Amino acid sequence: MLASCCSGALLGLEVTPVAVEVDIAPGLPGLQMVGLGDAAVQESRERVRSALRNSGLKMPLTRVVVNLAPAHLRKEGPSFDLPIALGLLMASGQLPPQALAGVWSLGELGLDGSLRPVRGVLPVALAARAAGARALVVPDANGAEASLVDQLSVWPAACLVEALALLRGSSRPRAPLPLPAAVPVGTALDLADVRGQAHGRRALEIAAAGGHHLLLVGPPGSGKTMLARRLPALLPPLAREELLEITGIHSVAGLPAVGAAWIGERPFRSPHHGCTATALIGGGAIPRPGELVLAHRGVLFLDELAEFRREVLDQLRQPLEEGEVWISRARHRSRFPCRITLVAATNPCPCGWYGEPEASCSCGEGLRRRYWSRLSGPLLDRIDLQVAMRRLSGAELSAPFQRCSTLARSQPGLGEGGAAMEGTAAVAARVKAARRTMAARNPGGLANAELAAKELKRLLNIEAKALQLWEAAIGQRQLTARSAERLLRVAQTITDLDGGREIGMGAIGEALSYRSFDQVADR
Repeated sequence: MLASCCSGALLGLEVTPVAVEVDIAPGLPGLQMVGLGDAAVQESRERVRSALRNSGLKMPLTRVVVNLAPAHLRKEGPSFDLPIALGLLMASGQLPPQALAGVWSLGELGLDGSLRPVRGVLPVALAARAAGARALVVPDANGAEASLVDQLSVWPAACLVEALALLRGSSRPRAPLPLPAAVPVGTALDLADVRGQAHGRRALEIAAAGGHHLLLVGPPGSGKTMLARRLPALLPPLAREELLEITGIHSVAGLPAVGAAWIGERPFRSPHHGCTATALIGGGAIPRPGELVLAHRGVLFLDELAEFRREVLDQLRQPLEEGEVWISRARHRSRFPCRITLVAATNPCPCGWYGEPEASCSCGEGLRRRYWSRLSGPLLDRIDLQVAMRRLSGAELSAPFQRCSTLARSQPGLGEGGAAMEGTAAVAARVKAARRTMAARNPGGLANAELAAKELKRLLNIEAKALQLWEAAIGQRQLTARSAERLLRVAQTITDLDGGREIGMGAIGEALSYRSFDQVADR
């Protein structure tokens, strides 16, 4: 007897429908798996046998062939356990044939018949809806994630017996567990905690408003990491489409995709400087997303940038420019989106004190050049904002601990001289207003950093004197065409933040102050 059950196979971020065909025929007892499955798929034979027996169900004592079609597509993971078990039960007459009509399923089976969560449930749910499925049977732990997809009935089940009851109609589907409550943006890390560094704070605001990449260079303890970690809270809230996209990426990667960290705030990824190119970009025999892709719609923070291997950093060039990365293999090619805001931080030299008047640098000129040679010119060319951060003064460091006045004790956001430090909420409001201006002007509501060059030229409105200053800066600083264009993008973002209509000399001048490391001599 032949039976078929529907499921899906992940290939990158895409899902291919898979028909799990089960044939029971006369012959010696045995279960043969075909259809190009990996080791986890082949091992499902033993998991399914034990799960059926321990759930009080019968395993056919005859020859059984399970085919995962299409046969040319590589399948991996234990998510086919449940559809294989359901196909076996239908082929052996323990489940009515009409019960699986229009039903997709996926899940890993325990030896006791329990259903364990698997990765990639959200993309499979989207594929099931696109295929016109009437229901999707998933493990309990994946129910909330699958329920993010509208217009699809999700049937969460704790075990194989419960899944059978749902398919037979003897049990009603229960509501999946609700999504965890989102953490309000900016509650943990506030920009008011950053002392001094007005130039760095302003650069962070510009990066958030326009989607510009940012490089922070300064001595140890100058606040580079503190600034970087406060960027996600300045970005606009996620739209539902962005939430689904981000959750799907993390689900494919096998991370906790549905939780407060991914719903309340944009992703923030900070890989170690010893990571490989595969860990940073993505890859594998069946491609999986790397840190770059996991930071999609959020922030990728590369601390100690000059400690990364140069061949690893250079692989960021094309993805930073195009907002996507293609990973090619012999049989397939996978696309991964990576619209990120890159924030990088590094010391000016290996010891960290070069250029500081109150500290002596122990590095020679040759060592400093080798240190900076890991950052190629084309990579720096793609970083719009390059900020030199200074060492904090004693007064700035001691400001939060001043006890000389009731005002200082009651308002921890006060800076040196009693000046109030702006918090995340105030800066985020300006960023949101600037993004509204961009959305009304730019096609598709894109940020200034994401605009195509042709659209930038068409929309640009710049004063004559500002244009002359820009042209003079190109020759004086020997800027490349890309750097010159990015200078205009930053100037446009500054104008949007300030509520201006035309790019003036002030915006061009401020944008020039963020191009500190274009030339080797400047370093």
